[in-house]
Amino acid sequence: MIQRSLDWRFELLRGPAGSGGLVVDLFAGGGGASAGIEAALGRPIDIALNHDPVALAVHKKNHPDALHLEASVWEVLPEDVTKGRPVDLLWASPDCTHFSKAKGDVPKRQDIRSLAWAVVRWAKAVKPAVIMVENVTEFRSWGPLGDDGRPQKDRLGQTFKRWRSTLQNLGYVVDARVLDASEYGAPTRRKRLFIVARCDGQPICWPLKTHGKDLLPTRSAAECIQWDVPVPSIFDRKRPLAEKTLARIAAGIKRYVLEADEPFVVEGAAQSLIQTGWGEREGQHPRCLDIHKPLGTVPAGGVKHALVSAFLARHFGGVVGKDMREPIPTITAKDHHSLATATLEPACGAEATKVPQVRAFLTTYYGSDGTGGQGLDEPMRTIRSKDCLGLVYVAGEEYQIVDIGMRMLEPGELLRAQFGRFADHYDMREARTKTAKVRLIGNSVCPEVAEALVAVNNPTETEEEAAA
Repeated sequence: MIQRSLDWRFELLRGPAGSGGLVVDLFAGGGGASAGIEAALGRPIDIALNHDPVALAVHKKNHPDALHLEASVWEVLPEDVTKGRPVDLLWASPDCTHFSKAKGDVPKRQDIRSLAWAVVRWAKAVKPAVIMVENVTEFRSWGPLGDDGRPQKDRLGQTFKRWRSTLQNLGYVVDARVLDASEYGAPTRRKRLFIVARCDGQPICWPLKTHGKDLLPTRSAAECIQWDVPVPSIFDRKRPLAEKTLARIAAGIKRYVLEADEPFVVEGAAQSLIQTGWGEREGQHPRCLDIHKPLGTVPAGGVKHALVSAFLARHFGGVVGKDMREPIPTITAKDHHSLATATLEPACGAEATKVPQVRAFLTTYYGSDGTGGQGLDEPMRTIRSKDCLGLVYVAGEEYQIVDIGMRMLEPGELLRAQFGRFADHYDMREARTKTAKVRLIGNSVCPEVAEALVAVNNPTETEEEAAA
């Protein structure tokens, strides 16, 4: 009954078979891949399939011309949906959570890991000219699970090789590479495995990098931040931050404010990004990210004007901070990104009550990472231009940190990092909660990468057009 309903909707929307090849987004999500595909091909996608009603609602809002099927990939028969029309392109981004190292050493679900076999099902049924699959790099280690639900280490990669061989036996040429979204114009450093399979006789091509060394400058985390959103002080919280979070904030302040040759300064506010979640390994010092590079992202008082310096700190993967001038680190489906701020005032005029707290905080955490802190009841060590107690030179003038703040990133900021130039016109309102928005953004494909990959493997181009 469900299938007949889907057939009826498809017939009304698409018309008779034989009117051209279809473009299918098999795990449509919020629509990042679809946005990139449409930009590359210059036309809407035809079919979007997802079991998640929230994801599909967001996708439908932004891609209204597609047929949207709210169903499991196993509930929809490819030949019934396509109704005899050829498929030019099948894009598939199966759930990556039970492959990703981010999930840690916990039991994995075989049913989730097996979703990639849906690609083979479509290849057998309707033989798309081009198939593209996106997943985490650990997808290549796909193998059998043991009785404890964990991958069998002596059989890593076996299932992936069988999956790939099955496509090859169906007549596909298959190739795979890891691409970094920041090298194609996204303000996030997101590395993912991309697999391209073709059976149309055309060669598989890989897009040239457009951003990076000797190319266009990589986009930065700083351009994604809403600088007018308040950043609460870490000293005024009703519930204290976790010790590891505080250590990462301190490490980022040290590296990107006190010891930076050129601190990132925003007039009127001092901001930096941090991410929360996974901790460092046992004995590992807090690590920082560079705010000048892509993001994977306090109001200042004083005389007449205040100077502020920002850093990006990560609270998962053992990484603490990131310079705001770099791409934002990889965005995940959980809210790991937060903004840490250091408020600066001229050293000679600062009498804020938080100054002792700031110094105590910095002393405590600088001492904990092996740099040799000092007690506040001891004589102050020689003051240097990059002193650990909160003094810093900015444009030749000495300032001191009088407050430190932190807030989580807003969905709009994460969307700008993940979707790049596509973000301004992308509507996420159908995802009603912040949690839902962050989940969809973190699970999405960066449109710039999808656009670049589809553009050089356009299944509708002739050989002469591709050469041109």
